[in-house]
Amino acid sequence: MDKVGETILEIDLVALAHNYHYLKSKLDPETKFMAVVKAFAYGSDMVGIAQKMENLGVDYLAVAYVKEGGLLREAGITTPILVLHPLPVNFEQLIAHQLEPSLYSPKILAEFLKVAQRKKLEDYPVHIKFNTGLNRLGFWETDVEHISKQLENRNEIKITAILSHLAASEDPNEKKFSLTQIETFKKISVALNQKLGYSPIRHMLNTSGIINYPDAQFEMVRSGIGLYGYGNSAIEDKNLKPVAQLKTIISQMHKIEPGETVGYNRAFSSDGYRVTATLPLGHADGIGRQYGNGKTFVMVNGEKAPIIGNVCMDMIMVDVTGIDCAEGDEVMVFGEENSAESFASSAQTISYEILTAISQRVKRVIK
Repeated sequence: MDKVGETILEIDLVALAHNYHYLKSKLDPETKFMAVVKAFAYGSDMVGIAQKMENLGVDYLAVAYVKEGGLLREAGITTPILVLHPLPVNFEQLIAHQLEPSLYSPKILAEFLKVAQRKKLEDYPVHIKFNTGLNRLGFWETDVEHISKQLENRNEIKITAILSHLAASEDPNEKKFSLTQIETFKKISVALNQKLGYSPIRHMLNTSGIINYPDAQFEMVRSGIGLYGYGNSAIEDKNLKPVAQLKTIISQMHKIEPGETVGYNRAFSSDGYRVTATLPLGHADGIGRQYGNGKTFVMVNGEKAPIIGNVCMDMIMVDVTGIDCAEGDEVMVFGEENSAESFASSAQTISYEILTAISQRVKRVIK
């Protein structure tokens, strides 16, 4: 293997394009596509990913907070950007960057209308979020009348889209619940359209929704994790390519005798002669303590090397007994050889968590 020289997160834009085209192939040609780039584009590189998505012709980008959208605008991104969880304190900044808010409650709607009126806006595009069962954010089905009354004889904002979020789109055991959510959303859209006199864009499906409920793609879909190479199922993972690969090197190797211990609290005790390797990344880089003590492995020259002892802030130790390797050799933490989903599942968590946990002190390298 090549020697990377330090811990890096390698970001493969060719893999990103592959995943985008694969997900697009599941959709009708006229269905719009929203790429979710929140949380540093799922822990990778928000600006680099957004630029690539814009070049690919994506219709919308989505971020969680106004600050994220502002950073994209400052980087020259011109694609429409939805802010999924805007807060009133940031409304003026949101407008200054021409971002589109997801308005999710009577209070948030009223607050945004106040700012819009003060700034003398006209037909400013907003998305209205409805809660159909996730019970996280969103207006209720019974709020349609309230929303229409708030907008009556006003032209500061215009509802460009309505949205909702499936609670368990990846779980076949929850199909009935998901279909109920979809039907509720359809009813809401009909009722709201009648009040408004026009039909906003509708978007409800996430990555698993695109795969499992294509009949509910409406006018637009949103994809996050799928773009980064994970389809929430082993079958779909084979059709996607991991965008991010976390690589590091062996800093030092030790020969451990029987009964010797490794790391803080002497958490690993050797049952024989072992060879260990110390790697320059730890829980400050996003590799939490839950991955230590033999639960998870990394790949060293194509072979599995379990993480031993407690994960340190800046280092982890792995067992490389019987593996042909040397100080300075490259180590694959997760990527093509060992997917983020596999790495995460060993510690009873999900790919989303490990991907978004990789700290900003890890160098990003775009290829």
